[in-house]
Amino acid sequence: MLSSDELSTMIGDLLPRAIEARHWLHRHPELAFTEHKTAQFIREELDRIGVCYTAGVEGAETATNALIGDASRPCVALRADIDALPIVEKTGVPYASESPGKMHACGHDGHTATLLLTAAVLKRIESRLPVCVKLIFQPAEESGGGARQLVGAGVLDGRIGPKVAAIFAMHGRPSAPLGQILTAPGPLKAASDRFRITFRGKGSHAARPHESHDPITAAAQAILSLQMIVSREIDPVEPCVLTVARMSAGTADNVISDTATFSGTVRTLSEETRKKCREAIERRCAAIAAGHRCTSEMEWRSGYPVLVNDATLYRYLEQVARKTITAADVAPGALCFMRQASPTMGAEDFAFYAQQVPACMFHVGLRPAGVDEDDYPEIHQDSFNFNDEALVSGSKMFVALVLNFPECEVSHPEDVKKKSK
Repeated sequence: MLSSDELSTMIGDLLPRAIEARHWLHRHPELAFTEHKTAQFIREELDRIGVCYTAGVEGAETATNALIGDASRPCVALRADIDALPIVEKTGVPYASESPGKMHACGHDGHTATLLLTAAVLKRIESRLPVCVKLIFQPAEESGGGARQLVGAGVLDGRIGPKVAAIFAMHGRPSAPLGQILTAPGPLKAASDRFRITFRGKGSHAARPHESHDPITAAAQAILSLQMIVSREIDPVEPCVLTVARMSAGTADNVISDTATFSGTVRTLSEETRKKCREAIERRCAAIAAGHRCTSEMEWRSGYPVLVNDATLYRYLEQVARKTITAADVAPGALCFMRQASPTMGAEDFAFYAQQVPACMFHVGLRPAGVDEDDYPEIHQDSFNFNDEALVSGSKMFVALVLNFPECEVSHPEDVKKKSK
């Protein structure tokens, strides 16, 4: 077994290269399923440290699946997402994005660098590993559901490398103190679905509105009505967020259009609420459209499912975090581990892995000491930048979760689903 001091020393030796890798990745952001330079960089790093890998899978050629350790032993998977967002960067850092209109605004550059650092550590102690480790560098988390593609291709079930017994992932959290580990059992992140409603009526000149069947006023009334789904049709203690984010109608100020369209998202933490929201949106829009002598059509795009952390893996991860993360790894005065008080309503495609095998995602704090939470940029903002110092806690956790895994008795995925209902 690796001592805490040995692990800290090893990570300290490898950290400068990991930071260089993170900065390179930050300069070269690529969007979902187009991460070709990123994939090449990852594979060159794995070649450099002597780790074997499979380049690409069906439906996701930029994915990279690496393997360290004895494949005859139980397999633990560690996942990092590699894609960026279509955002113009305004961080001002020397290694800012060199790709106009694209940036690593969600910290996937930090996730990838953390997993590369972990790979370098694990390769050094490969002969001492009690399990086989599968490293999954996954494209298209932000859009496209890259995890769904990898699951379908066989990254978990034994068609690509060994069958996975459990899987872990990390995500940077700007609001939490630097280095702190946070997570919780059960639902951690919400399901996210998209809807688009089109109202069709009869247009007219704005001076003769009585000749129209105005779809704009119908759509406006529907938008207000949809806000009451959460307040009047959903259990008050059941989390649900319904947001209309876009609306469009017409091309002139003095013409009532034939159509009006709006779209948005629904975020929920249970399948029951998810289905109830979909039915309520369609029902309310149809009724309001009829009242305005219009018709309505709904397009529903199912997104990522609820991310449910396995209860047994959560308990194991908490024990590992409390033993592994020290005061030296976190901002002064911060707790090394904290149970997350509530789920977040953001979505995460790691949920597709969690539907198949026991899974647990944890957050790593990014906020430096002395910086107020309100003053530190959140993810998906044009000023966000992953904190290099958080690479230490992230890689320590990954390594420790691998080394201590034989002590963990994972539950069956069907048990996880029952507990999450």
